[in-house]
This record gives sequence, structure tokens and C-alpha cells, in this order.
Amino acid sequence: MPSRHENYPRIAIVTGADSGIGRACAVALAEAGFDVGVTWHRDAGGAERTAAEVRAAGRRCEVAELDLTRLPGADAVVDELADRLGGLGVLVNNAGTGASTPFVDTGWEQWREVLSVDLDGPFLCGQRAARRMRAAGLGGRIVNITSVHEHAPRVGSAAYCAAKGGLGLLTKVMAQELAADGITVNAVAPGEIATPMTGQEDVDPFTEERPGVPVGRPGDAREVAAVVALLASPAAAYVTGASWPVDGGMLLMGPQANALESHDWRSVRE
Repeated sequence: MPSRHENYPRIAIVTGADSGIGRACAVALAEAGFDVGVTWHRDAGGAERTAAEVRAAGRRCEVAELDLTRLPGADAVVDELADRLGGLGVLVNNAGTGASTPFVDTGWEQWREVLSVDLDGPFLCGQRAARRMRAAGLGGRIVNITSVHEHAPRVGSAAYCAAKGGLGLLTKVMAQELAADGITVNAVAPGEIATPMTGQEDVDPFTEERPGVPVGRPGDAREVAAVVALLASPAAAYVTGASWPVDGGMLLMGPQANALESHDWRSVRE
């Protein structure tokens, strides 16, 4: 039966929120009225800076370490943060990693690390969140941060594409199974965003040129966070099982759009 439960707690957990997209999501959710739990892996100081921004927005924030290569077990942080904050209404599975290695040269350890962080982690953290939301009976939101490479391949990214593609389809199954509980599950698929993962932290994306991307530049992490905040809101109750590219039109151009070095493609040739 359809659920009318939309009274989920205004409490969110964002994994990998010590920088980049995760930090932007935590701040956007705080500005939307959520208390926020944030996790970090390598940058404890970055997580504390995120927490300071959340608190500056007038919301509570709790911080915890999370290493998604230590599974199962590390996912218990979801319940830990939910207990410290007094509930859970939103989970943003943002923590991720990648590798640039040809398929035939990808080692087993590298393959397993990427799959563990980018697919196993969201699976287990999502289970924890869903069980808690279902038990509370108030509905909720799960947002999985995938990538444009959920939808399109990239040379040298076999493990990353496999993980993000898997997470995209997992999102759809979760959406089917959890909808009756008032829990929506969606993916947000960023393109090239100016973050540490792309080596562009502290770079103004509006000063960078990307001829192969229709919008012509990289994205800002806050542009991804704005979509996440929408999907986390009660207003998005009828949106589930979807993947939302935030890519400046990159997917319209094909997976190697960033390799284009001129704007010639914009002209119609006779």
C-alpha cells in the first residue's frame, strides 16, 4: 500500500563530508533545516571545518570516522551518528574513490578497494539507514552519489565505472522495495566537479574552460548539493528510482567529452 509517511526527522548523515561534494551537501542540508552527521576518512580537520559551517547555519553536527575498506563493520557509523543526533531521516552516500588504470593492468587489490568504497559501502550504509527508517515508520530519503560514469564508460576507469553502474541499478531496486515505507531512493550523477577528487579544490569553475561540455566549464560542488537538498526534501516525495545528472550537459556529448579541445562541434557544417 502507498505510504503517507512524510514526517521523517530533519536529521541527515552525509558520508565523506570532509571536503568537496560531501561538504557542500552537509552545508546545503543544514541551510534547509537538517541537523547533520558527517563522516571522514583521511581529513579529520576538513570534517571539523564542515561541522563548523553546519553549526554556523544554526544546526547541530556530529562527526565520525568512516573507512569503507573495513567492511562489514565500519557501516555501524550510521547507527552511531543517528543515535548521537536522535534519529535519521536522510542518508547521503557520498564517500567514494577512483582509479585511473587500464583494465588489463588493474590489480585485484585496487579493484576491491574501489568496489568496497563505491558499492559495498553504500549497500551496507543504505541497509542500516533503511532498516532504521522502516522501524521508525516515518519515511525518509536516501541519495546515492554516483557519477556520469554510472551511465557512460570512461577509458581507464574499469573499477570505478563498474561500481558506479552497480550503484545506479542498486538505487532502482532500493527505490522499488522501500517506496511503500515512504522512503525514496535516488541517485545524483555528477560530471566534472571542481573538488579534490579532480585535483581542482579552490579553483573557481567559472574560470576554467571545458570546450567539450555544453555549459563550457566544470561544475561547482554546491550545484550538486542543491539537487541533493531537493531530493532530501518533503517536496520530492513523488521522485524515486531516478538518476539526476549534474554535468553541464556532458552526457549529451559522450563519455569522452572532456577530451575535446575546441568549440568546433558547436557549429553546423554544410
